[in-house]
Amino acid sequence: MAAWGERLAGVRGVLLDISGVLYDGGEDGGTPIPGSVEAVARLKLSKLKVRFCTNDSQKSRRDLVGLLQRQGFDISEGEVTSPAPATSLILKERGLRPHLLIHDGVRSEFDQIDTSNPNCVVIADAGEGFSYQNMNEAFRVLMDLEKPVLISLGKGRYYKETSGLMLDVGAYMKALEYACGIEAEVVGKPSPEYFQLALKEMGVEAHEAIMIGDDIMGDIGGAQRCGMRALQVRTGKFRSQT
Repeated sequence: MAAWGERLAGVRGVLLDISGVLYDGGEDGGTPIPGSVEAVARLKLSKLKVRFCTNDSQKSRRDLVGLLQRQGFDISEGEVTSPAPATSLILKERGLRPHLLIHDGVRSEFDQIDTSNPNCVVIADAGEGFSYQNMNEAFRVLMDLEKPVLISLGKGRYYKETSGLMLDVGAYMKALEYACGIEAEVVGKPSPEYFQLALKEMGVEAHEAIMIGDDIMGDIGGAQRCGMRALQVRTGKFRSQT
């Protein structure tokens, strides 16, 4: 216990991943990971600041929070940092008009964005929307641009649902990068800017925060590169040799 006390000395805030840490998603809405509802409740009763930092790009923030609330979690929209709203803000600030290769469940986050005559491509976890036709259309948009801009909502390799492991957006992002000879801009973990956004919204410095996640690259490695402490849980996508 003393060792843990030393490791957590000075921590004022906790960043929690959602998928694979709080719950495993699924077609029926998914199921909470045993003990996670109670763990969040205990954190909320402590003196620590708590924020939820997710790469989920198949659901709007409102829908994701509603799902978690129905499962018993103490969570509100204002406590969640998610990539779609952050991307929408970036598009507005830079005057970008995206071709959207995204899941219908997150499309509402881009309702106020001009998508006519696209000058960039935004890719998210489109699920069944990752057909050859849709990927090729995104490829053609990028190739027709003098300075192609590809924005990816996260770059995860895979995640876990109740039915098993699911291929994530990173694989499709890499395909477009390779085909077009470009490098995507990532909005989401492990992007340093994304972690800094979450820390700013929580009101703590990097050295005062700990990230808890199941992804050794996106959650743990990304947080550590930002100067945070990090803890990997043995749930979700955790694999002893990944």
